[in-house]
Amino acid sequence: MTTQPLPPRQAHAEPRPLPVPLRLAVVDMSGTSIVDTGLQDTAFAEALDAHGVGEGHPERTFHLAAFRRRRRSSRTDVFASIFGDRATARSAVRTFEERLDALIAEHGARPQPGAVEALERLREQGMALCLATGFARHTQNTLLESLDWMGLADLSLSPDDVGRGVPYPDMVLTALLALDLEDVRSVLTVGDTDADVQAGRRAGAGLVVGVLSGEDDGDALAAAGADAVLPLLADVPELTERLARA
Repeated sequence: MTTQPLPPRQAHAEPRPLPVPLRLAVVDMSGTSIVDTGLQDTAFAEALDAHGVGEGHPERTFHLAAFRRRRRSSRTDVFASIFGDRATARSAVRTFEERLDALIAEHGARPQPGAVEALERLREQGMALCLATGFARHTQNTLLESLDWMGLADLSLSPDDVGRGVPYPDMVLTALLALDLEDVRSVLTVGDTDADVQAGRRAGAGLVVGVLSGEDDGDALAAAGADAVLPLLADVPELTERLARA
């Protein structure tokens, strides 16, 4: 199945009124609630090294740049485009994930400014919390343990849990069902990439927010369909409080 482009939609400073009260916040991790410190790039480079695309290889620089553009894509697809066969790609994915887990364990992870406080405020506003990621489940657990976040959210999801990551809506819809909520319009999604925004739109979330703390700029987030574009996750609770009073 291929995704279809969504029509551009202007991200206004003040989104339209909420159709129903918000009951669930699905919040992306790397770049949104967690600082992206470049460990993915390091792990990818080390996976290339281990599979014959080391320093001096004529296509190494191209592949490193391509990975930065395709971070939200399937890792197997990315490596298959490099090596040409799925078996080598799967081996490279295993190396990438092992190295990424080791780097996180060694260097730790860092929350975005005000992220924990923002999540707590969203909970105080009556929302359940889901932390979503494009990483493998074991990498997500390594991140959560590094941050001491294992009990912070009601649910955490990765593509391993649902089959597909963003821009597909699977994680948003799985969170809705897992937490026994009935109306997808009661969902808030927050992410730093156009793929995060597209996932929220495709799911039918009531409020889709893009933040500028990660990969994509405001124009890209607005073009993907964000209802609002804010500097940080820390700015989201003020918006949701204001919309709830409207």
